[in-house]
Amino acid sequence: MKKTIALVTGGFTGESVISLKSAEVIERNIDSEKFEVYKIIITPESWYYIDSNAIKHTIDKNDFSLNIQDKVIRFDGVFIGLHGSPGEDGKLQGYFDMVGLPYTSCDALTSAITMNKGYTKAIVEGIKDLHTARSIQLFANTPSAAEEVLAGLNLPLFVKPNNGGSSIGMSKVKTAEELSLALEKAFKEDDQVLVEEYIAGREFTIGVYKGKEGIKVLPSTEIVSSKEFFDYEAKYTAGITDEITPGRMTGEEQARVERVVTEAFRRLNCRGVVRIDYILEQETGKFFFIEVNTVPGQTEASLIPQQVREMGRTITDFYTELLETALGK
Repeated sequence: MKKTIALVTGGFTGESVISLKSAEVIERNIDSEKFEVYKIIITPESWYYIDSNAIKHTIDKNDFSLNIQDKVIRFDGVFIGLHGSPGEDGKLQGYFDMVGLPYTSCDALTSAITMNKGYTKAIVEGIKDLHTARSIQLFANTPSAAEEVLAGLNLPLFVKPNNGGSSIGMSKVKTAEELSLALEKAFKEDDQVLVEEYIAGREFTIGVYKGKEGIKVLPSTEIVSSKEFFDYEAKYTAGITDEITPGRMTGEEQARVERVVTEAFRRLNCRGVVRIDYILEQETGKFFFIEVNTVPGQTEASLIPQQVREMGRTITDFYTELLETALGK
């Protein structure tokens, strides 16, 4: 018997555009013989489903149900394909916990913590062979903020919104004169900003998921960008970045990375599939943790689908495992 699934997308931030593209890929690849999917679009103004006749049906937020021609649609579970707030910061997860609906992502607490880059770094500190860049977390763009950063950290620097995604509002700062403008740009996106020292090395990203057989690690992807760093344009514009899957690592590096990201997944109490970004330092080969994405992109240009295919699996089979694991089957 088919399970009825709500695929949630949209959102309250600039990442909503990517969320909608992710949802198109997810909807197209979910096994229609096992799941009946309703794409639910969430915006600040409304939560709704558009049927095949282009008629808009509003979600009843009391129990997350739909009423279509006097038939009440109740869901067995939720596939979260919404990047940014409220799908990646724990808000939706807390709501689904209250109405009793299982979902494919990390729980509310883990989602909220990992959305905050500074807090996440504090939790993963201490994992064997995991290193983090020296950093300062700013809670306001005060007149002395730039001075505080320059007194505590060495150039070059990365300035990024602490709770943002898709590298929106992020800058690489090479000179002291560039810092104030970079802070202003980041604070437009968030009221907390993380400033980190630049780590020279090779950049990678790797998927980790919890399926029927426990925690599994996908093949890594090495990011080789023609830009200064892997920003929004580099992520979503064809031709700017080479994405090499599997990433070029020695056997020792691969084994170490898999052990480190598995422990990070476990320590952060992750569920579903996440993507962990890291750098292997140029001189030492040390693993430097960047961040974890708890609702990674699923667009045609996204990295998780590439890694799943490299593993020898179909996206449909992978989504089925994520949903069945979430549903407890």
